[in-house]
Amino acid sequence: MHILYKIKISSEGESKMFAQSKIVPISGGFHVWTRKVGDSPIKMLLLHGGPGMTHEYLESFQDYLPQEGIEIYFYDQLGSYNSDQPNDPTLWNMDRFREEVEEVRGYLNLEDCYLLGSSWGGFLGIEYALKYQSKLKGLILSNTTASIAAYTKYINKLRDQLPTEVLNQLKQYEDAEDYKNPEYERLLDEHLNNKHICRLNPWPEPALRGFGNLNEQVYNTLHGPNEFLVSGNYKDWNAWNKLRDISIPTLVLGARYDSMSIEDQEEMGRRIPNSRVSICEFGSHLSMWDDPENYFTYIKNFVNDVESDQF
Repeated sequence: MHILYKIKISSEGESKMFAQSKIVPISGGFHVWTRKVGDSPIKMLLLHGGPGMTHEYLESFQDYLPQEGIEIYFYDQLGSYNSDQPNDPTLWNMDRFREEVEEVRGYLNLEDCYLLGSSWGGFLGIEYALKYQSKLKGLILSNTTASIAAYTKYINKLRDQLPTEVLNQLKQYEDAEDYKNPEYERLLDEHLNNKHICRLNPWPEPALRGFGNLNEQVYNTLHGPNEFLVSGNYKDWNAWNKLRDISIPTLVLGARYDSMSIEDQEEMGRRIPNSRVSICEFGSHLSMWDDPENYFTYIKNFVNDVESDQF
């Protein structure tokens, strides 16, 4: 038996639904955690960001999609929160995570499903679709881009707009590699996170919880010390010239205040043949929280159009 527990969840005005959790065995003798919410022939697997974050910041999905007839699957990638957390940096690479997604999808019997990747999960979604798109009905790339070079170019454009005094302070801490200094973290919160990651004040509890449970070994190995500084092993990742090979229906979701560039997302839409681009005008990187009405309406409309052969 791989079912851990069943719980009832509900939203105001909606009937109660069951959430069912399963532990999925994967290669290497490891196990990862998943949770199904809803009951529908329309199924969607969610890939969280980070790298090394958790499903927790995606918890708002259960308040919007199951009620619309979309069965969703939360999933903590290896190294994240409810899943096994091996102390082995060699595991943290794009190819292994891509194959992990396929193992999870297959174990859960998600045939002809939708795959939604948020941020780093969007990188994974691109890589997964390039190899396994025959397993998918549709792809949603949420608040992401198609190369690390594009990401660093835009995040540093945002950085360069900061006051000179703030830039000098950041550089002082970075030169000393003092990334855990409380003042450095305060500056990042004030000038990056609260403007471009989530614009709500205070942040939603699930988002705070998710960031608090970040696996720093996974994040540092793949990405680097923080959002501004990318030195990890995916720093040369670039999928721009491969996007034309994604033929399944694809929704590229962005947000006006995101830390990912709208121009990049529009270019992704031009390069992916069967795609549309939708922008959340009030949202940031976590637009599922700070612009949920637009965010989830775009997803629902996309799924409805694909299901009715109107896409």
